[in-house]
Amino acid sequence: MKENAILHDRASYLIDELDEITKNNKVDYAVVYGEYMYTFIVTNMESSPEYLIKFYCKRGLMENFIKESKTGFDFASVSSHTRVVNANRLQIHALAYNIFNWFRRPSLSANMRKQRIDTVRLKLLKIAARVIRSARYITFKLCSSCLYKDLFYNTLSNISKLCIKPV
Repeated sequence: MKENAILHDRASYLIDELDEITKNNKVDYAVVYGEYMYTFIVTNMESSPEYLIKFYCKRGLMENFIKESKTGFDFASVSSHTRVVNANRLQIHALAYNIFNWFRRPSLSANMRKQRIDTVRLKLLKIAARVIRSARYITFKLCSSCLYKDLFYNTLSNISKLCIKPV
């Protein structure tokens, strides 16, 4: 939670102590989240602070995966009135999500692997290109002003290097 008046009052002695410790450089590492803005974890779990921070960071990461699934793969659209159709649609969306994650690791460049599907779609799939077919090759001609030209060709190069063995 972001800081509010109630949390600030309840933790004021901790905030003052943290300010004093960090001013006197008595700690090797301190997380600064804004200049005078603190983030609080409010929970009823009884555990060590280190464990709670790890737990909630993992929870936040999972929520990011769910958010990407909903926005990038349309997990939230279950428009049918029957459960079977909705379950099948969700399984197809989950399959698309898993295929994309499989594609992401060997094919995308290091800086693109952590991008969300919307960004990858925008930079690699939603670009205009002229497809030129010859007897031996298929060539993609991109506009000279395309911002993601190098990224696109790098991804195509990575895909061509994959060694896929049929089952």
